[in-house]
Amino acid sequence: MDSTIQPFGKEQNHLGEKLFPILKICQKMNSERDLAALLDLIAKEATKLMEADRASLFLLDRAKGELWSKVALGSEEILRFDARVGIAGAVALTGQTINVEDAHQDPRFYKEIDLQTGYRTRSLLAVPLRNHEGESIGTCEVLNKKKGVFGEEDEEILKALASAAAIAVETAQIMEEMRRHRNQLQAENAQLWQEVEAKFSSRSLIGTSEKIQAVLRLIDQISNSSVNVLITGESGTGKELAAKAVHYRSLRARRPFVALNCAALPETLLESELFGIEKGVATGVERRTGKFEAAHGGTLFLDEVGALSLMAQAKLLRVLQERVIEHVGGRKAIPVDVGVLSATNKNLEAEIKKGTFREDLYYRLKVIHIQMPPLREIRQDTPLLANYFLANYCREMNRDPVMDLAPQALSAVMNYPWPGNVRELENEMKRLVLSVPRKTITEEDLSEAIRRSGSGIPTSMSRPRLLKDIVSELEKRMIQEALEQSRQNQQHAANALGLSRQGLIKKIKRYGIRVRDA
Repeated sequence: MDSTIQPFGKEQNHLGEKLFPILKICQKMNSERDLAALLDLIAKEATKLMEADRASLFLLDRAKGELWSKVALGSEEILRFDARVGIAGAVALTGQTINVEDAHQDPRFYKEIDLQTGYRTRSLLAVPLRNHEGESIGTCEVLNKKKGVFGEEDEEILKALASAAAIAVETAQIMEEMRRHRNQLQAENAQLWQEVEAKFSSRSLIGTSEKIQAVLRLIDQISNSSVNVLITGESGTGKELAAKAVHYRSLRARRPFVALNCAALPETLLESELFGIEKGVATGVERRTGKFEAAHGGTLFLDEVGALSLMAQAKLLRVLQERVIEHVGGRKAIPVDVGVLSATNKNLEAEIKKGTFREDLYYRLKVIHIQMPPLREIRQDTPLLANYFLANYCREMNRDPVMDLAPQALSAVMNYPWPGNVRELENEMKRLVLSVPRKTITEEDLSEAIRRSGSGIPTSMSRPRLLKDIVSELEKRMIQEALEQSRQNQQHAANALGLSRQGLIKKIKRYGIRVRDA
């Protein structure tokens, strides 16, 4: 009786001796989140624990039907092979433990691995790695027992280690995927910010006239400050574009830009839109955040600010003075840090005289004043703008080559007064890209009102020189923008412009464009 009990007791004692080392290994594995380092750690610890010559972990790539592993401990080389071959593959696919005393005599053994690594496998013990759902995710394998061959005790010990190792590996894989996803999101976010800033920075305000250049200089001058700016001008002159240029050139560029059209809301809703509203103020009303809170840390753009009622003006003035708001129906003062940009097509000084606009609010809003000129006052910029819009919409609609205006069409475009300003010009160019099948736009393609304006060329300009200057200016600006958007990568910029890299380099030299180091 004693002779049958004694060996069992020895086995239990041996397993018990291994329990503490396994727990220590588990602590090490659970603190390691880098997958490559974890695989090395498990292989190293398994080798010592199992008193083996070498250990390997093979992870199952189900999508490709492959097992992969590092070739050896500490190696950077990755070995991949068909999961349907070899003992490791059999264990991973069947979930069964395999223990062989002479690997080369076993028909399942994949001799190719020994040939590739130069290693001679004799005894081999392989157990499956199972995730928390019991699904096999790979194989843990120890090779060449230093004394004798692997027995049943070794199988139980390796199974215990593999169970903990599988959880650690799965956790590391999840962490690695999360890091990869985070890095991808960060890269995409950085790219999106580049595109947004390129689209709405001061580079989006096109024009070489002195009035447009003065606007650009002013926006650059206030880029490092956070002041209230009043933008005035006729409808369609690009007031919102100027507001976005101010925001994206400012210290608040990476914070929200929130716009509100004051003329589009009735008086009863305007206050709640600006300041927010508490739940239950009226039947069925839910708590809602206002534009000031939404723009916290960033910029609030109040378009058509001249449409505000005197009551709304008084409340807006209080917020600008105290930098706190209260929800409609609320009593709690909420501090806000917001840069305020406002725009109007009204003459606010005339509105002050009529008593419809508060003088104190006017000076609060007008710390800096930007006047957007009507298109008829910057007539020399019309061809540049027209060609810019044509190129932009051709690119958006995948039209190649970029369309251009025939001399008579360009003359008519320049003579037309454009009562709708830049917005009307942009819409006309968009219509032409959609409706004209040819590369060159003729005078007959233009809208009737523009054709009626006549095709006489302004006497102050020479048409051949003007066309040459227009094309050169547009080409230079497009190259500069492409270089900015590609972070000075000339090959990427050339691809975006439809040029060869050598062709781009020639144009860069011709226009004297300075290329910064990437």
